[in-house]
Amino acid sequence: MVDFRPVAYVIGRILIVLAILMLAPAIIDWRAGLENGIAFLQSAAITGVVGGALTLSTGNALGRALDTRQAYLLTAGIWFLVPFFAALPFWIGAPGLPLLYAYFEGVSGITSTGASVVIGLESQPDGVNLWRGMLVWIGGLGIAFIAMIFLPLMRIGGMQFFRTEGFDTFGKVLPRATDIAQQLLVIYLMLTVSAVVVYLVLGMPTFEAVVHGMSTVATGGFSTNDDSFTRYSAPIQYAAVLFMFLGSLPYIRFVQILNGTVMPLWRDAQVRAYARWLGMAVISVAVWRFWTTNIGMEEAFRQSLFNLTSIMSSTGFGTSSFAGWGGFMLVVAFVIGIIGACSGSSAAGLSVFRVQLVVAVLKREIRRIANPSAVDPIRYQGRPVEEDVLNALILFVSSFILLLGIFTVALTLMGVDPVSALFGVWTTLGNVGYGFGPLVERTGTFIEFPPGAIALMTLCMILGRLGLLAILVMVLPSFWRR
Repeated sequence: MVDFRPVAYVIGRILIVLAILMLAPAIIDWRAGLENGIAFLQSAAITGVVGGALTLSTGNALGRALDTRQAYLLTAGIWFLVPFFAALPFWIGAPGLPLLYAYFEGVSGITSTGASVVIGLESQPDGVNLWRGMLVWIGGLGIAFIAMIFLPLMRIGGMQFFRTEGFDTFGKVLPRATDIAQQLLVIYLMLTVSAVVVYLVLGMPTFEAVVHGMSTVATGGFSTNDDSFTRYSAPIQYAAVLFMFLGSLPYIRFVQILNGTVMPLWRDAQVRAYARWLGMAVISVAVWRFWTTNIGMEEAFRQSLFNLTSIMSSTGFGTSSFAGWGGFMLVVAFVIGIIGACSGSSAAGLSVFRVQLVVAVLKREIRRIANPSAVDPIRYQGRPVEEDVLNALILFVSSFILLLGIFTVALTLMGVDPVSALFGVWTTLGNVGYGFGPLVERTGTFIEFPPGAIALMTLCMILGRLGLLAILVMVLPSFWRR
């Protein structure tokens, strides 16, 4: 029998923290003389009461360690329940979204996807834009922590490969997960403050610099403007590229740097492949743009670098002209969006690590055709990869591709055109944040998608973070009988 009390206790504490954080946008709007501050106070009260009730009623579970089943339930509870309470201000106050669409916005923030159903961001109260930036920042930190601590323990999609690296490597220096969490918070704050300061120095207004700084490091993509980064100067766009890239690197490497070990970052095969594949995508699209349009090479390179980095890092920032490039760019964007960035970061997608291993498995199977009796183990960075890791990996990748197809067909059956449906699932399942297609082009958001499609894409965002395997495991009777 599963003991739900430790899970409920942790979720209750998270909701209390979320309620306290709602006071910041409430104060912003109250000082501006806007009634929207009351909506944040009401949302904070509801969230705080529920969180307090959960905490008080399960306090006797304090100090008990989570087992694997409870880790599954906790991650599912975080991604399904916390966004609901985070979405309350969007429903109770501005922008006054229907509850389903508000939940979509909340899930997009907490999962750091960046897809939005809010239009007219410039006219929204500052508290709303601040809260959107805070949501992706909170979500990015939580995702990085779960990716480092929980997913290796849960053996999701081959992530158990990192279990030894995440714990044994730091066993003498960081014996407890709380120590890793504390150092991760320090790193996250340092990156965020650095991004905000750089944006300020380069001329971005203070409020916009704060929101974009949080959203960039979290690879979240929520902006204060409908046109995202189109209005900003070239230096600001280059700065955003740098911090989007840093935010999509394995956070375990930053922890190692904080503890005085720099070389693992440079030797990381995943980081090298990520930089190489992104560079190839940028150069190919930049050259294609230079030869097929009248823009200069620097502009072609900058626009390609900014938008493709945003897609591969699953951030979701963009420039207004990017969606209209079409053709070759759409193919490249689709591929790198599915690949995603590095495992153990706030980025999403399949991850470079998984794609590398899939390619290695395919090469091995091709070699086995010529020499069936050969012993040919898969190795990654000199370490042998166990077959159970590879099996989980293949199942994860297959599930991702299967879901992409099934959900795309489901959206078309709901009346969504094929292009909007395909990229709608692509951007939500991969937590990319971009949208392409007729339903997106008119507003730059997903507001025109029907309610059924919004509900399905909301599920896609959560599955993109949890992975289909985590959901399937929890619906199996054997999961509850152990």
